[in-house]
Amino acid sequence: MMSDKEFLDFDIKLDNFIEELEKNIKTNDEKIEKLLKQKSKTYVSLVKPIEMLEEKLEQFFTPLSHLNAVNNSDETQKIYADSLPIITEYSTKLSQNIDIYNAYKEIQKNEEKALNFEQKRVLELNILNFELSGAHLDAKVKQRLQEINIRLSELSNNFSQNLLDATNEYEYIIEDEADVEGLAKSDIQSARYEEDSKVKYRFTLQMPSYIAYMTYGKNAKIRESLYKAYVTRAPQNAQIIDELLSLKDEMSKLLGFENYAQYSIKSKMATSEKNVLDFLQTLVKSSKSQAKDELKELQKMSETKLQSFDSAYYSELLKKEKYDIDEEIYRPYFEQNRVVLGMFEFLNNLFGMRFEKVQEKLWDEKASSYDLYVDDKLRARLYLDLEARKSKRGGAWMHNWQSHCLDENTKEQLASAFVVCNFPPSTSTSASLLRHDDVVTLFHEMGHAIHHILSSVDENEVSGVNGVEWDAVEFPSQFLENFAYEPSVLKLFASHYESGKVISDEMINKLVKSKNFLSASSMLRQVEFSIFDFKLHTKVYKGDEVQDLLDSIRKETALIETPSYNKFQNGFAHIFAGGYSAGYYSYKWAEVLSADAFFSVVDEGIFHSKTAKKYLEIILNGGGAKSMDIYFKELMGREPNPQNLLRLNGIA
Repeated sequence: MMSDKEFLDFDIKLDNFIEELEKNIKTNDEKIEKLLKQKSKTYVSLVKPIEMLEEKLEQFFTPLSHLNAVNNSDETQKIYADSLPIITEYSTKLSQNIDIYNAYKEIQKNEEKALNFEQKRVLELNILNFELSGAHLDAKVKQRLQEINIRLSELSNNFSQNLLDATNEYEYIIEDEADVEGLAKSDIQSARYEEDSKVKYRFTLQMPSYIAYMTYGKNAKIRESLYKAYVTRAPQNAQIIDELLSLKDEMSKLLGFENYAQYSIKSKMATSEKNVLDFLQTLVKSSKSQAKDELKELQKMSETKLQSFDSAYYSELLKKEKYDIDEEIYRPYFEQNRVVLGMFEFLNNLFGMRFEKVQEKLWDEKASSYDLYVDDKLRARLYLDLEARKSKRGGAWMHNWQSHCLDENTKEQLASAFVVCNFPPSTSTSASLLRHDDVVTLFHEMGHAIHHILSSVDENEVSGVNGVEWDAVEFPSQFLENFAYEPSVLKLFASHYESGKVISDEMINKLVKSKNFLSASSMLRQVEFSIFDFKLHTKVYKGDEVQDLLDSIRKETALIETPSYNKFQNGFAHIFAGGYSAGYYSYKWAEVLSADAFFSVVDEGIFHSKTAKKYLEIILNGGGAKSMDIYFKELMGREPNPQNLLRLNGIA
């Protein structure tokens, strides 16, 4: 049901969800059949109604996928797993419907002069999607493609669930107090419990707990145990990977592509496989020499040869020595609620947007929602769920719910989105104190959120993040995260949660100086993931071949030898459960755009920047209604400058 403010209520009913889903799909099928029987098919009479049917179905299904990710239970797992084949079969059939495909091509030709650029983009992307789904192929091939799609969605879900289960199953119990020395008080407090009148400390693979020990835990044997548990999670995912790769390759060949990588870039900004790999190799060449120097410096911190499970610990020691910076001294300045409110204030100063808290019952008492106003006009709703808990999958993400558009009756629909993170949990006696990395993560996800909810596009399929090329979708998130290092921005929220004292210039300077600490090593690591992902999808790799490929890439990119037990791929959810297959390079590709635009805003003096105002009008309001290539040239008046990516990362 719609609330009085035009936003959906989060009141999902799990007991009859499958029946409701089937009913919605049956209704959609009947309506589409009726629409196709019209003698005269136009954009208004056919395309728009189908667009809105899809939007409404998405709105119905999103709360389930959201709940399964943030409040995972046996019940949500079962209903989600049962609903995947139903929704996938429906989506596949729709995307292969030759009658809709032919009608859209006809409308594109007949109404070329009458349609606006948003409508033209909807048709262009739909026709491409029909072709990438095999709408023009014979019935037997379509049937096989449908089977593949259903199986792919099941496998991705299983991959994700295996990872969550493995993360939740593991714990390491420390009984010797000396082994937790050096950790932050709040982390020690979170880990502490009593059993048989003895104080013990429990560490898990949940991010706040895992990172705390890997960064500050003095006992190398415990660090190795945690690291080994982390990089060997979900071994059963190896079989899933084999099947996923085989099915994606089969699907690509059925659609006329040589491999999945070629299929993947058909709808992206990058124009060829060579284009992507050349870009990534350039980054390896640009970063390697500096990364080697960084490693030499890091090695001096340890008397023994550095191991993978040592890097976070010794990096923190080196950072402290080099910049006199101790992350734990910063955490009291980044209390979660203040950071959120300060981020809102920053967005108001930069773009003129205001957030007002909404009182409504959500899926967890720690979740909250805000209405977003621009020029005192209600524009969107934002949901935040920021703290780690056992029932929530790891990582951070933005998920769109409603998309801004005009419906088939030209009534305006406002947008909404979820931002989810895994920050240290607050309790009745302790605040949630963030690391600066967490602040950067929040700004990143918020960049995605405002890209979606500030769209003023009238066609939902190209509104917000919809229709944006996958290798450009990270541009707005990276653009915003860069401001988390700017002194004028930090001063809006970085004040001590107990004393209220604002963070000092000296502390900010140290933070800014340390921003590009080990940045070339970090660049190599991200590029390693990207090359592995992309090459993995250029032919069928099976069993040990997956590990062999990763090992061969690591010879070029990994300067610290990786232990043979490390099965990173079994936890690489981005590409096996998150839509980044043959697209992980997108992070770096988009970073070229974000670094370029960011420096332009900073050089103009952040809050007086003309580029920032243009960014709001062109990029945020524009959504996916034009290619990001076009938008970027409108914003900057030129092609992107790749040198700014190296400048941002402090790589000479």
